[in-house]
Amino acid sequence: MEEERSGSYRRGPGRLIFRVDQAGGIMRRSRRWSVLLVATLMLAGCAAASPPSRLSRYVAAAATSEEGVPRLPASRPVPTALVILNDRSDPESVPGFPEDAQTRVVDMLAAELNRAYPIVIERVVTVGDVSEAWTAPDWREVARQQGVNHLLVAVLSSIEQEYPVSLFLGWTTHRQPGLRRDNWSLVEAALVDGRTGQLLVHAEGRAMATLDRPTAPGISQWYPVIYLRPQEPERRIWPPTYEGAPLTLRVVAMEHAVTRLAGNLQRAWIEQLAREALHEGVASR
Repeated sequence: MEEERSGSYRRGPGRLIFRVDQAGGIMRRSRRWSVLLVATLMLAGCAAASPPSRLSRYVAAAATSEEGVPRLPASRPVPTALVILNDRSDPESVPGFPEDAQTRVVDMLAAELNRAYPIVIERVVTVGDVSEAWTAPDWREVARQQGVNHLLVAVLSSIEQEYPVSLFLGWTTHRQPGLRRDNWSLVEAALVDGRTGQLLVHAEGRAMATLDRPTAPGISQWYPVIYLRPQEPERRIWPPTYEGAPLTLRVVAMEHAVTRLAGNLQRAWIEQLAREALHEGVASR
């Protein structure tokens, strides 16, 4: 008689049940693929739109002027002041970082931007948490106060969702009630001309991370654990403490969003230079 084993894979609130035939290794889905596909698309759609962009609340979009497209500074590297805003306008926004975690994220952001761009961060201005009622200042005045001609305004936002799951202990068939917390983090940055207040170039970086933990601490050496989903689903990060795991999740997700912002801002800079060159070519005809 062939021995048949069964198991389950769970992602979010939905659940896909499968059976594995030990002899043939064939999976037989017990739920229709249409249901799974709809659930997967819904989760992907939520992740793609979460959190929504907040940059336009603080920096006005560049308007086409008589001179054409906005122009990046001709003299480089560009001395700038980095202005950090923690957007908490969404009802699902996570609590702000404590001081040491905030310092770590800001230092990483400044280092990433200084490493590969014609930008030099001369000073950092941390505004802190801002709500829906907060009104953006006149960036020209901020630049004057900081003694620079350009500002790099960075907006950090993050939302989370937590729901119950069953966790396997020690990769065995024994399961324990637990919680899964998904974090979506977003970092947006805009280079602003401090003399005109005009937006010159902007980009964003998004990242998602997931925290799995039993409902009670000390049950298994495997938990709590953080996964970098969906970008690195096999990589695992173990928080130093059970109590501090939610904060570790937020820092991990935000740092990966910062890394993605750095690459995207570099591409946006290059694309802006290309637009400038194209405009000059058209104007010269």
